[in-house]
Amino acid sequence: MSSITRFCCSARLALGAALAVFLSAGSALAETAYNWQMGFQPAASPVMENITSFHHILLILITGITLFVLALLLYVMLRFNSRANPVPSTNTHNTPLEIIWTVVPIIILVVMAIPSFRLLYRADVVPEAEMTLKLTGNQWFWNVEYPDHDSLTYDITMLEDADRPADAPRLLAVDNDIVVPVDTTIRVQTTASDVIHAFAMPVMGVKIDAVPGQLNETWYKATREGTFYGQCSEICGSRHAFMPMALKVVSKKAFAAWLEEAKVKHASSPVQQPVGLASAATVR
Repeated sequence: MSSITRFCCSARLALGAALAVFLSAGSALAETAYNWQMGFQPAASPVMENITSFHHILLILITGITLFVLALLLYVMLRFNSRANPVPSTNTHNTPLEIIWTVVPIIILVVMAIPSFRLLYRADVVPEAEMTLKLTGNQWFWNVEYPDHDSLTYDITMLEDADRPADAPRLLAVDNDIVVPVDTTIRVQTTASDVIHAFAMPVMGVKIDAVPGQLNETWYKATREGTFYGQCSEICGSRHAFMPMALKVVSKKAFAAWLEEAKVKHASSPVQQPVGLASAATVR
């Protein structure tokens, strides 16, 4: 075996090991992001599992393309510099080579497009839902409504540091969680009362705008229990960074018990007035 062949085999093994470490980094992540995190948070829905798999495929593909182009550049630099090749070639084109570098990228794009379209279709088309959630973005808090459960509704605001439990994540902990049952297909409807907001829950693979006067729709199905965090992902004003939401996924039995308690707890809770609307009312 030549030295070049041995080098190529060693390089492939090293690359494979590095990619394995990188791609497995998400398996040890907590339910929230942390400093110097690499990779996604562990998926908690089928769509996010597909997003993660698609990302891994593209990462391997683009790494291979990058290394191939780098090898070509190094080859050209070493083989065709003025010292190694004092008499330059007079060739102006090469038909087979031009066909190859046109066809191969097309094949690569097709390989990327097929799983991409499948993923887009699965994320966009809402299957038959077992439950509906309606989220309304306000400056700067969320309102959640359960239309299928006596239109239960309440507000979600971020906990300030003085009110936040020591074990709750800063800038993500809220006063009221969005509670949903596990293994349940949930339709999510979003709108807004003032400006454009966006509901984003990374572990569910969900990100959708909440637009005033418009009802957008997406879905997710939580595959495991836990408390997961998301934020508004559309710049919506001075407190844009301070309107998170927490999704608490529980068993169906626990959800039924929570529902009865929540109907009593939030029966007389006053609904907040958005800051923008309050200001407008004051001006008038």
